[in-house]
Amino acid sequence: QVLLVESGGGSAQAGDSLKLSCVGSGRSFSSYTMAWFRQAPGKEREFVAASHILGGSEHFSDSVKGRFTISRDDHGDTLFLQMNNLKPEDTAVYYCAAGSFYNTMYGYIRNYNYWGQGTQVTVSS
Repeated sequence: QVLLVESGGGSAQAGDSLKLSCVGSGRSFSSYTMAWFRQAPGKEREFVAASHILGGSEHFSDSVKGRFTISRDDHGDTLFLQMNNLKPEDTAVYYCAAGSFYNTMYGYIRNYNYWGQGTQVTVSS
């Protein structure tokens, strides 16, 4: 079992940067594929980025590719999401997730066993 707590959200202007963190307690992050999802008001939760359990290969949704980076510190059980060149459409609650799966279906919500409580990111134009 792992408990996930996100931080780093807030308000930003278009073009700004924010860095989200997700700290885990319990089982080591090295046992999981780690990911970020987001959910905007009235919309379904959507995949943003993932770091695979094997080797930490990175994967991104098309909407954030080239602007966001994901990194993980398995020793410190911390996951990061560096968000650059933010856009108003990035406004959402961002969730950290952990899943003990090895396939590449990063956007399949049911692959993830554990979720954080979310952190709000608001980007104004």
